Amino acid sequence: MKKSTGAAPALPAGRIASVDVYRGLVMLLMMGEVLAFQDVSGLLPGNRFWAILAFNQSHVAWTWLSLHDMIQPSFTFLVGVVLPFSLASRKNKGATNTALLTHAIKRSLILIVLGIFLRSLGKHQTYFTFEDTLTQIGLGYTFLVILGSCSRRIQIGALIVILLGCWLAFALYPLPGPGFNYPSAGVSPTWEHNLHGFAAHWNKNTNLAWAFDRWFLNLFPRSSPFLYNDGGYSTLSFIPTLGTMILGLLAGGVLMNNAQSGTKLKSLIITGVSLIAFGILLHLTNLNPIVKRIWTPAWAIFSGGICFCFLSLLYFTVDLKEYKKPLFFLKVIGMNSIAAYVMSDGGIRQYITDNLYIHLGAHYDQVFGVAYATLISGALTLLLLWLILYLMYKRGIYIKI
Repeated sequence: MKKSTGAAPALPAGRIASVDVYRGLVMLLMMGEVLAFQDVSGLLPGNRFWAILAFNQSHVAWTWLSLHDMIQPSFTFLVGVVLPFSLASRKNKGATNTALLTHAIKRSLILIVLGIFLRSLGKHQTYFTFEDTLTQIGLGYTFLVILGSCSRRIQIGALIVILLGCWLAFALYPLPGPGFNYPSAGVSPTWEHNLHGFAAHWNKNTNLAWAFDRWFLNLFPRSSPFLYNDGGYSTLSFIPTLGTMILGLLAGGVLMNNAQSGTKLKSLIITGVSLIAFGILLHLTNLNPIVKRIWTPAWAIFSGGICFCFLSLLYFTVDLKEYKKPLFFLKVIGMNSIAAYVMSDGGIRQYITDNLYIHLGAHYDQVFGVAYATLISGALTLLLLWLILYLMYKRGIYIKI
């Protein structure tokens, strides 16, 4: 790639605080799994309040979504949002396009390796899997950086090609025939969440992505041959996931331009509502179902619209109305999101929880009754995790890749 000869792009004054708050909210939802609302709901049957919280702290079986299902698309979307700012900053410091590409490739590899490492914790050998959030981002990140230096028109064109291509590839893959071995795919032909008609091309473990993984994942050393993913997740989801990152890239371009703040907010809201409506239309017309686990194009569009709306709400609240102090605790998490992710997914969270029982007693969390035990232990664990992130924030320690 040639060295850029144009003027260095201008950076907006100040940091977009809403992005840090949004990222902090996403990571808090992930870290908050330690509260185990499902356990509370199970011990309080018939309590609608805890049932609703439990539903929104778990993933839906296949179509549509819960709040918890928005963690991964939000985290992915924000990777795209911050990219225009990151590229502009590096170019202003003299980075060439070649240097930017080299850095992107290195970052992609680190994200992929880190994702595999975290998924391998507690296993007897390296567990090669590529459906994890970090590996999915890593697989598409280099392509995102390349698009980050392209015009908005090219970015939109790439988004359309990616989503339309994914839709067509799944649609052309043949549906299971009469003699299909459903047990080998880990799913029943009478599963209540199976889709019918044209939408059946996006059913669990009978689709193109499942067939690809039956070949691809068995190229790696495994304790036993790969047959299917219990949750229906797949490697090829990284392609439409790139579409989500491109939507974030487009949102970042809106925040970075020189338009009035009100104009930016209006653009974010209109785009978000339009994407949500289009995603629902695709689902209801049976053209493409909204399925997060295989990241259908409709899911990328629908969840991307929700991300736009989340971002617009926080942009209005934090950056325009400057409602920052009450949300400071989210900013602390958001500015060290990789550290928060690793602490939550890498065993540190469980280590803290286990040690609380050692030092406070085996039943310290039952002060308000057995039903609320996970709330007590989980809240203390969350507090300690946040204090670690706060100390890192105060000392200017930020884990970056």
